[in-house]
Amino acid sequence: MKTVLIRHATIVNAGRSFTATLLIEGDRIAGISEKDDLTAGRDTMIINAQGKWLLPGVIDEHVHFRDPGFPQKADFASESASAVAGGVTTVMDMPNTKPQTITLDLLEEKFSMAAAKSLVNHSFWLGATEDNLEEIKKADPSRVCGIKVFMGSSTGNMLLDDPDALERVFASAPFLVGVHAEDDPIIRENLKKYEEEFGINIPFPLHPEIRPAEACYRSSATAIELARLHGTRLHILHLSTAAELDLLDKETPLAEKRITAEACIPHLWFSGEDYYRLGSRIKLNPAIKTAGDRSALLQALTEGHIDTIATDHAPHAWAEKAKPYLLSPSGTPMVQHSLPVMLELAGRGKITVEKVVEKMCHAPAEIFGIHKRGFLREGYMADLVLVDPDSPWTVEKKNILYKCGWSALEGRRLTIHITHTFVNGHLVYDHGTIDASFRGKALTFDR
Repeated sequence: MKTVLIRHATIVNAGRSFTATLLIEGDRIAGISEKDDLTAGRDTMIINAQGKWLLPGVIDEHVHFRDPGFPQKADFASESASAVAGGVTTVMDMPNTKPQTITLDLLEEKFSMAAAKSLVNHSFWLGATEDNLEEIKKADPSRVCGIKVFMGSSTGNMLLDDPDALERVFASAPFLVGVHAEDDPIIRENLKKYEEEFGINIPFPLHPEIRPAEACYRSSATAIELARLHGTRLHILHLSTAAELDLLDKETPLAEKRITAEACIPHLWFSGEDYYRLGSRIKLNPAIKTAGDRSALLQALTEGHIDTIATDHAPHAWAEKAKPYLLSPSGTPMVQHSLPVMLELAGRGKITVEKVVEKMCHAPAEIFGIHKRGFLREGYMADLVLVDPDSPWTVEKKNILYKCGWSALEGRRLTIHITHTFVNGHLVYDHGTIDASFRGKALTFDR
């Protein structure tokens, strides 16, 4: 059994920051001591973590690793390597792949693909369509993270805007439903207006006018109404507006909530002003809105009204992304830089480090019921990350690991540096070196 002793780290866990030593035995955390009295055999790897933060590994509930079907954009191998470099140890991948993950057979193929290629732990969303309700009913809640409903424009037949079909999914879903909430008729009407004026060369700063706050609010309100009507366990994905916050439950403790919500890092870092500088790099759905919306989202995280932070990591090949507005696909890569960016915001006083850990590690584990992950606790899986809080670096093409090779953060100087990432007790990332032979595990859920 491999053992690792991490000494003198500043552990950030369960709302506390304290100096302690942590012992890993095999794939589990074997002990945590503030007295530095943990010992191990002579073959133990010892890491002196004085001056570093030790956090649970990040659980990113919302990624698009593009596998299968889009090898020019990404795959499990490339994006899971990016993930461990950013302190992410667990991901939940979305169903808009090729083919779309809308049957249990296709879901099993995806599990097999990830088992062969992924460095991080993983589960998958099963996509909802107008005609796959029987597949949804048969999904195994102990293996599948959730049912994904696209209420806004998506690929293929996964746009679920028929009211009767939508209600059937909400009424019958055997476990958590996650929604992309945008009102498609509003979007189509706005897009038609600007397309008539500009053709394919719509200016990118108009993206939040094409996909405005009203579209998000109306769709989120519909999802919440259906969830309350049918008692559905609902998770609203990538909130992007201050207006939607009025729809959320602001009183119930997380453990008792039936309706929860997620914010994604692009909406917490960028604002509408950045379209003039970054253009297609930050074209994503829902659109990045105003600086006021960004501030409101950060405040809602701090106050506990928004429950999780994810990335909506969505890479595209630059040759695709660099096209004019109507031809440029939506999405931006973020999984490698998510934790450094959020800790950078903490350093600016926008959120506390303890709250970042709560929203990126603890809350996803609790909301999805992930078995023994998300916390630094004895007996839990040893998914953890060491962070140097004062090691400035600049995001550049030479250190970007995404297969697409670009980031909207290029040229940005960050203070926080990931030094080590452990997945299931194994040191997968060590100061830039990745153990590409390691494989993560499929998640299990306590449901």
